[in-house]
Parts: sequence; C-alpha cells; structure tokens
Amino acid sequence: MRPHPNNPNGDESDAIDASDETSAEVSRSQRRREALDVLKLAQALADLPEGQLGHVPLSEDLLEEVRRTRSVKQQIARKRQTQFLAKLLRRLDGDELEAIRAALEHDRDLARRETAALHQVEAWRERLIEHGDDALNELLGQFPTADRQQLRQLVRHARNERAQNKPPHALRELFRLLQRLANG
Repeated sequence: MRPHPNNPNGDESDAIDASDETSAEVSRSQRRREALDVLKLAQALADLPEGQLGHVPLSEDLLEEVRRTRSVKQQIARKRQTQFLAKLLRRLDGDELEAIRAALEHDRDLARRETAALHQVEAWRERLIEHGDDALNELLGQFPTADRQQLRQLVRHARNERAQNKPPHALRELFRLLQRLANG
C-alpha cells in the first residue's frame, strides 16, 4: 500500500483526521457570504423606522449603535458606521441573529398584509363607483352590517366629484368607511 501524500507514514487514521479538519473549516467564500448577510441586516436595522425598531430584540448597546448609525447623514461616514454595526452584530451568536431576522421578517409580513388590505379597500371603492348597485349588493353580502343608504350616497357624491373635477372629499370618506368595514 502506498502512503498518502499528506500522510507519509501511511497511518490511515491520521489521514482521516486531517480530512475531517479541512471539511469542518468554513470556506472563505462562505464566511464572506455570512458577513454580507450580516451587513444587509445592519443596513435594514439602520433603515427601520423608530416605531418598528422597538419591536426588534436588541441590547441597549446595539440599539444605541443603530440610532447612532441612523443619525449619520454623510454617505461615506454612514457606510463606515453601518460596517461597524455589522461588526458588532457578527459578534452575536446565531440564535440572537435569527431572532433579529425573525422580528424584521415579521414586520415585513405585517406591512405586506396592511398594504394588501388597503389595495382591497381601494378595489372595493373603485368597483362601487364603476358598477353601482351590483357591486353594492355584493359588498353588503360580505359586510351585512354596512349602511346601504350611506354607502349609496357616498358613491353618488364620489361620482359627481370625479365628473366635475372637484376635490375628492366623498371619495376619501368612502375609502374610510370601507376601511372601517374591512377592519371590523
């Protein structure tokens, strides 16, 4: 039997141990991908509105660092500060990073649902204006507690406002009423 080039003594157990060590090491490109992911996370935290920042599980030090990053306005300085924030985030263990990512994803999902609900209300408003009583009957089928007379009146006023190029007061009021109905 010929000895392995990395193992000139020919001892097989040493050769297996050496191969295990190299497979356990994380490749440089993998470390770079992970660092870029954390940098994106730092940028997302810096761009997060103050109200949503309170829902993210951050220590006081990290929260202060995020606020400091947000206060920097100059582009190069902000980039440098964001990289420093990412460096601090990389020091966290995997569970803490995942909790932060999960909180950010929850906020994104909530924003998507709210946007979808607004689009649905806008679609109902347009259908009511375009299709009149047919759409109104369908709406009342979904929301039986709605006031038919008030809806019909708002739809009529909204049509008149559009036809006469007036400010959209009734259109906005119709939107608010539909939004209240959708939210229960």
